[in-house]
Amino acid sequence: MELIIYSDSSVFEERVSPLLNRNEDSNSLFLGILGQIQANRYDDYFLALAETDEEVVAACLMTPPHALQLVVFRQFPEIEKEIAVHLQNLGIKVSGIVGEQETSRLFAEAWTSHTGEQVKVLMDQGLYRIDAVNKGLQKSEGSWRVASNKDAKLLIEWYKLFEEETGIDRRSTQEQATQRIEEFLERKEVYVWEVGGMVVSCMKKGRPSKNGITVSFVFTPVAYRKKGYARTLVAEVTDELLLEYDFVMLYTDLSNPTSNKIYREIGYEQIANPVHLIFEEE
Repeated sequence: MELIIYSDSSVFEERVSPLLNRNEDSNSLFLGILGQIQANRYDDYFLALAETDEEVVAACLMTPPHALQLVVFRQFPEIEKEIAVHLQNLGIKVSGIVGEQETSRLFAEAWTSHTGEQVKVLMDQGLYRIDAVNKGLQKSEGSWRVASNKDAKLLIEWYKLFEEETGIDRRSTQEQATQRIEEFLERKEVYVWEVGGMVVSCMKKGRPSKNGITVSFVFTPVAYRKKGYARTLVAEVTDELLLEYDFVMLYTDLSNPTSNKIYREIGYEQIANPVHLIFEEE
């Protein structure tokens, strides 16, 4: 097996997209981040394909310091171990891996057997897809709108709270959070739920692929919870997104039964159980 590194994301995309699009929904994170790389949203990235007899058998994508994504297209014995060895020989730093459970576990075992690091489960995830919003959902008071610059200060604060609550491994500094929110607002990716002129909940869209788009950053401050604001916001914006896309995706933390229940009520169905593993020094 040979591991071929790509500096040109367009050439990489041309080779790998037909394979990823066979399961566009389950590969939506990989496709979405690849699209962001092509849109020049990352200065640093790593792209590689594992090939045998000119057949692409696996694909790697990483935007340091974020975790590696590894998608295996054709299984053969110890492919994850071979890829781990190749990356280590190249001197590539990998902080963790996110993706399909078995692939991630086998790669993590191979990687840490060499580095001596420990493997920690950062998040056991549910990957959900929706093609149509359930009818007859009870709607909370208020209405949604696209967020604007006047919401920036509040959204920066909420972004940092969201990272804290979800246990994201590397939390943003104030400067990083400010930059991200400014970029989201510029691209008109954030939606808010408003009640009596008060913003009470938010969400964002992003990482579009050929036929789908992903929902994330669904957040309601503690003071406004248990009023159905997030559920109504996600349901109504999802309905709007489905006018443009065939399906909408989202990731959940399976340890949070409330959010998973809410998304199922809207009509989202779990299609996969990926995992986010991180590697830590003992």
